[in-house]
Amino acid sequence: MGASSDPNQGGSDEQQRRSEIYTYEAPWHIYAMNWSVRKDKKYRLAIASLLEQYPNRVEIVQLDDSTGEIRSDSAISFDHPYPPTKLIFVPDKDCQRPDLLASSSDFLRLWQISDSDSAGRRVELKSLLNNNRNSEFSGPLTSFDWNEAEPRRIGTSSIDTTCTIWDIEKEVVDTQLIAHDKEVYDIAWGGVGVFASVSADGSVRVFDLRDKEHSTIIYESSEPDTPLVRLGWNKQDPRYMATIIMDSSKVVVLDIRFPTLPVVELQRHQAGVNAIAWAPHSSCHICTAGDDSQALIWDLSSMGQPVEGGLDPILAYTAGAEIEQLQWSSSQPDWVAIAFSNKLQILRV
Repeated sequence: MGASSDPNQGGSDEQQRRSEIYTYEAPWHIYAMNWSVRKDKKYRLAIASLLEQYPNRVEIVQLDDSTGEIRSDSAISFDHPYPPTKLIFVPDKDCQRPDLLASSSDFLRLWQISDSDSAGRRVELKSLLNNNRNSEFSGPLTSFDWNEAEPRRIGTSSIDTTCTIWDIEKEVVDTQLIAHDKEVYDIAWGGVGVFASVSADGSVRVFDLRDKEHSTIIYESSEPDTPLVRLGWNKQDPRYMATIIMDSSKVVVLDIRFPTLPVVELQRHQAGVNAIAWAPHSSCHICTAGDDSQALIWDLSSMGQPVEGGLDPILAYTAGAEIEQLQWSSSQPDWVAIAFSNKLQILRV
């Protein structure tokens, strides 16, 4: 299962081209990563550095499937203040909108990518969205999510216990609410006006923008003070979401119709889980990845019925180091991307 890029592994060029795995080595440790969804940008991803210094770096890379190489494009790579906690390309498959990339760190930023040779190839900062103009201190943003159903909305989560919903077209705050009792670590949209968040207070909460005063607690971790760090909302079947408990090797899958009780717990990782991604094209598949260097794909179609000894994954891939990031391509659902150490790999599933 070697990467495409090692010509010494034998086999013809043609075989290599049809490789199931492609690897890119960055000059730094990779943390944030995201697939572009535009039809005209197949196999394009953004990756960002995790450097303990103010200047960090974002690269836009793309697989050239005629050569089997993932290449970085220096003209549209750029410096970024602090390491981004998350990157998301504009949810615009049909290329109706400007080619934007959003990033979160101290603030939410929108970057406009121009990569046509005629107009000049560059990246420009389009918006810096800061809700704390009166204060010098801003609670760093832990995560954000771009609303696919209503792309003018981005929701951010912060260590200051709030979630903020931005109207990025007007560059104004739509809503800011105190979402939890402690730091909010992740946020995910479940529809036009509905989002959920997870927090160091150990709860998953769902909010409806039509009734901002109230939230529904869907789940609370069984041990007190056990932070929930990631949240994935199933886009194909919004009844289901999945969350990760800090430093835990299990993934908790929830059905929002039956709060408080997990539908299933996925317990085959041997170390802490870092990332989850629901399949973009199937309501019952999910991928999980963690510090055991494993990416596992699960079929949850039997989720309601008890399985003796617990559910096993249907597919497992072992990477060269702890996997910190995982993204399933919504425009090319045969491909999953993982990041570990300074490597980005895209895997055909």
